[in-house]
Amino acid sequence: MLYEIEYTDRYNKKLFKFLKKHTSIIERYKKTILLMEADPFHPSLRLHPLKGKLKELHSVSIDMQYRISIEFYIEDNKIIPVNIGTHDEVY
Repeated sequence: MLYEIEYTDRYNKKLFKFLKKHTSIIERYKKTILLMEADPFHPSLRLHPLKGKLKELHSVSIDMQYRISIEFYIEDNKIIPVNIGTHDEVY
């Protein structure tokens, strides 16, 4: 089952700034997105729900340093990226 990723204008702006600053992570980001579309539960993504003020969101890992916070709707097979950055920037 494939999941649909819906990109918002707000996320696209954050993504553009992030990838411009971190050009070395572009290929890893692309692989993460493709894997999320195919299987967001894949162990390498480390999908987990967030807590506290971000409790409505989930997080996936690009690598050990960078994360993507997402809205994750299992029933609609939709994933909406919200934020991207280091652990501290996203949380």
